[in-house]
Amino acid sequence: MALTLYDTANGISLRLLTPQDTQSYLDLIQVTRVPYQSLEPVRDDEFYTLDAQTRRIEDRVKAAEDGTGYQFGIYTIQDSLLIGQVSINNVVLGVANYADMGYFIHPDYQGGGRMTAAVKLAVAYGFRALKLNRVQAAVLPSNKGSQRVLEKNGFQFEGTARKYLKINGKYQDHQIYAVLAEDLDELAN
Repeated sequence: MALTLYDTANGISLRLLTPQDTQSYLDLIQVTRVPYQSLEPVRDDEFYTLDAQTRRIEDRVKAAEDGTGYQFGIYTIQDSLLIGQVSINNVVLGVANYADMGYFIHPDYQGGGRMTAAVKLAVAYGFRALKLNRVQAAVLPSNKGSQRVLEKNGFQFEGTARKYLKINGKYQDHQIYAVLAEDLDELAN
């Protein structure tokens, strides 16, 4: 499934990751491993291998084909450099019609609105192409930058999920943010 979304004003594009992206994706997660350690699950060294990431991306390609998840690489338009990832996961259609969102960006590319623009593109894809009603994200209370990205994209704080995810070796509370399709419709008017 070939798909590319553009935000030329912010100099980024989103493209579904493919097995051809494995080495550049591995390079990216190796660079972010230490700076984001406090925000991520503990992963063994095997996770940071080409074989493991090839399998992971192949699984994500299958998920996109099945309509259950979409892993987008965030690329610079100028030089097609992979600088981050935004994903729409756990897509549930039917009466629920929602998905979870996750994202990260290379520390050297923080600031400047790139992550906010990438989330905006992914949310628009979720509402327009997938016809979702709701996109939600879980954020550590200490992750103020991520909270700002969500708020700039119309997400609203809904509450705290106690001991929601095992991050950096222990279950931690997460703040739940969500945006509805109708929220963005209201912002456009």
